[in-house]
Amino acid sequence: MDSQWMRIEYDGEQPIFSTRAHVFQIDPNTKKNWVPTSKHAVTVSYFYDSTRNVYRIISLDGSKAIINSTITPNMTFTKTSQKFGQWADSRANTVYGLGFSSEHHLSKFAEKFQEFKEAARLAKEKSQEKMELTSTPSQFQSSEARCDTPCKALNSRVTGSKGDSLSLVKKVVCSPPPSSSMKSSDEKIMIKKAKNSAISKHWEAELATLKGNNAKLTAALLESTANVKQWKQQLAAYQEEAERLHKRVTELECVSSQANAVHTHKTELNQTVQELEETLKEKEEEIERLKQEIDNARELQEQRDSLTQKLQEVEIRNKDLEGQLSELEQRLEKSQNEQEAFRNNLKTLLEILDGKIFELTELRDNLAKLLECS
Repeated sequence: MDSQWMRIEYDGEQPIFSTRAHVFQIDPNTKKNWVPTSKHAVTVSYFYDSTRNVYRIISLDGSKAIINSTITPNMTFTKTSQKFGQWADSRANTVYGLGFSSEHHLSKFAEKFQEFKEAARLAKEKSQEKMELTSTPSQFQSSEARCDTPCKALNSRVTGSKGDSLSLVKKVVCSPPPSSSMKSSDEKIMIKKAKNSAISKHWEAELATLKGNNAKLTAALLESTANVKQWKQQLAAYQEEAERLHKRVTELECVSSQANAVHTHKTELNQTVQELEETLKEKEEEIERLKQEIDNARELQEQRDSLTQKLQEVEIRNKDLEGQLSELEQRLEKSQNEQEAFRNNLKTLLEILDGKIFELTELRDNLAKLLECS
């Protein structure tokens, strides 16, 4: 990249969207192969330059600028796979490529690229309209009057060189106030950024769980890899034996005077070579089969983990239901005891009532006899 494109000017710029990705550039010689510019995933951010009303994509690897691309209306971000995208920068005379950790991050970056590309187009059209308006004398004078106002912002310029040295140069620029629509857009972007951060933390936790589940598969994979290496060594030995036999056939053809015997021997050697080649083919097929079995084992492990999690949830639910059932049984037993006590009390009351009725009957009979005697 040219040194002029290694210069990053932070003229009051703030990142309005950030993500992490592996950065690549197209090979300047072949124009086909990708050359990694970072050893690991780095932060890639969209910046808005309020002084020039432009949007830029910037990424730093330490103090080295590996991306400094100004978004123009004629740029196009292309998804070449589920996790990889690219765009061409004619000003930097290169093609940038980004490898993301998931398809969601790639789609989000592409959406932001299209959004800021449209904003850059609108900004360019407004700039052209302003240039047409300032061509009249009266508006030219008013623009000069506006430029007489004092500048408010001190901005810093960070320059990266081949030795990764940094120099700070302060300059005064006039920063026009952002429009209300831009503020609203920034607020929406910050809200989306917070949501994306929460989602990212959730997926990081999921990733940690998957890493733990894959620990067992790693040992089996290593063992299978060792077996594959052993088979490859055997195949190499078979190939060397086949070459040796071919040389032996040639020597026999040159030395032997007995054509028929040589021909017979050659036929046998050819058969041996053919058998070795078939053995080699079978070993290769077995290697492919083992690779397929490893992939199937990984899928089965993932299914097993999912079923284990569901089983745990069902067991927890069963425990809750058992607790509720035990509580209902206790309440039922208590209710039955209360009903039995109520029945006993009612029976006692009935016996007392029967005794009182018998006494009243005797009293009535006695009163009747007294009335008859009188």
